[in-house]
Amino acid sequence: MGTREIIRLLGGLALFLYGMQMMSGGFEAAAGNQMQHFLKRLTANRFLGMAAGAAITALVQSSTATTVMVVGFVNSEMMTLRQAVWMIVGANIGTTITSQLIAVDAGVLAPFIVFIGVMLIIFFKKPRFIYIGQILAGLGILFLGMEMVMTAMLSLHGSYGFIRFIEYFSNPLLGVPAGVTMTAVVQSSSVSVAILQAMAMEGLVSLQGVVFVLFGNNIGTCITALLASIGGSQNAKRAAWIHLIFNIFGTILFTGLCVLTPFVPLMENLFFESTEAQIAMMHTLFNVFTALLLFPIGEWLIAATEKIFPDQEINYKQEKHLEYLQPAGQPAGGKMGTSAIYLNQVHQEVMRMLEMVEYNVDKAFWAFRVGDEERLEEVNETEQYIDYLNKEISQHISKTIGNEPNEKDIFIANQYYKIAGNVEQIGDCALNIAEYTSVLQEKKIKFSKEAQAEMERMEQVLQVFFETLDKSGMGGTEWMERVAWLGQNMNEMAVQYREALAERMRKGICSVEACMVYSEMLTDFKRIGDHALELAKEMQMAADT
Repeated sequence: MGTREIIRLLGGLALFLYGMQMMSGGFEAAAGNQMQHFLKRLTANRFLGMAAGAAITALVQSSTATTVMVVGFVNSEMMTLRQAVWMIVGANIGTTITSQLIAVDAGVLAPFIVFIGVMLIIFFKKPRFIYIGQILAGLGILFLGMEMVMTAMLSLHGSYGFIRFIEYFSNPLLGVPAGVTMTAVVQSSSVSVAILQAMAMEGLVSLQGVVFVLFGNNIGTCITALLASIGGSQNAKRAAWIHLIFNIFGTILFTGLCVLTPFVPLMENLFFESTEAQIAMMHTLFNVFTALLLFPIGEWLIAATEKIFPDQEINYKQEKHLEYLQPAGQPAGGKMGTSAIYLNQVHQEVMRMLEMVEYNVDKAFWAFRVGDEERLEEVNETEQYIDYLNKEISQHISKTIGNEPNEKDIFIANQYYKIAGNVEQIGDCALNIAEYTSVLQEKKIKFSKEAQAEMERMEQVLQVFFETLDKSGMGGTEWMERVAWLGQNMNEMAVQYREALAERMRKGICSVEACMVYSEMLTDFKRIGDHALELAKEMQMAADT
């Protein structure tokens, strides 16, 4: 193989991988944050889960992309481990579509497919048409790359040394590791199998010569998902290892079948028209048959990985940290599912921030009502944590939003930016209320029974308000009506209690100092209601998008 052929081979592989990435990017941009809702409906049972995994993989031509996405969903608690297992099994089946298309010479239509895709990208303004164009153009580029690889392989046809080298891989002890390495390097079993088919088309290999390499390809495709699970949750690690165990199990089974029985000659006789068709059918049989065998032992496999990776005790760190987002930021529009995972992580981080604010509001009101100055330090420390989270979340969104291709997801990210700001403002109000305790202690201010009763009622309505804002009840017309009613009720309470305060001043029941501090607290109470109502509207808009 000369320099020209090597360049052609590398260029063909690059186009193949770029086409695959382009398809994944188009699908990601089209689905965006809706992918999570789409998958929830399609993973209600194991059959639907397998179908969903197969369909997505067939669409993007990459089981690696699907599996990494699923591991990311599990890590972000957007998908259960049981849902993930069957999607991964389906992804292994879906990846065989690429080899089948190559076997029937679908690459003949590649230039036309690229033409249609590019026309959609150039002449249509609607984002959805552009994303479909990216998927089609990516598919065409993928097959154009395959054509270049096959052309480069022509020079190896008369290479005695290369053919002798390939013969070594007919030994399973050498063939399987070679397949694992091959796929681990290019990070795509579709590419690895396509290379084997390209060599078969040029008469360089037989099914007997590469069948064990083919089995090893299926193990190699697990490497990317395993790497993606490092540092993730226990369930993410379990999902990645189930994928690996699943493919090792299939490799052992089919290797034994091929060594101990005349299974390979049978396949060669059944599909005698071309070696590439034999490779495609063996690849399909491997994944379909292994998936069927996994059905009875799927739950056992899940239980086994739960023992290997037991649940860890939650460690509440004292130092400030992001619980769900990565400190370095996460660019959108990369691997499939990134937008959905990222927005879910932002949502979880904002809700964690809201829980801290709820805690601070409760402590601040209690401290104000009883004059407990010792609570001030605790509230102040929590407020510093809230400020840290607001800063980190805001920076995350600012860095990421410029790379986000989906307009709906951009809007949702903007809403979370505003929500975080309103949550932080509520935290400031809570700190203000807590700081008034210093004045109460210094001037030995005591509140009347009427004021004490009003404060207790304010605490109660705030507790109900925050419970309503909880993420489990977010969205829906009834929810928004309930939030709006509570917000209006808080405003009316502030007005009513201010009038009652003025009446107590006229009667001399309340001292001037006590009235001034209480009036300031009412202002902060009203501001809490205003900010809470604003963030509820923003939550509603994000949920409705």
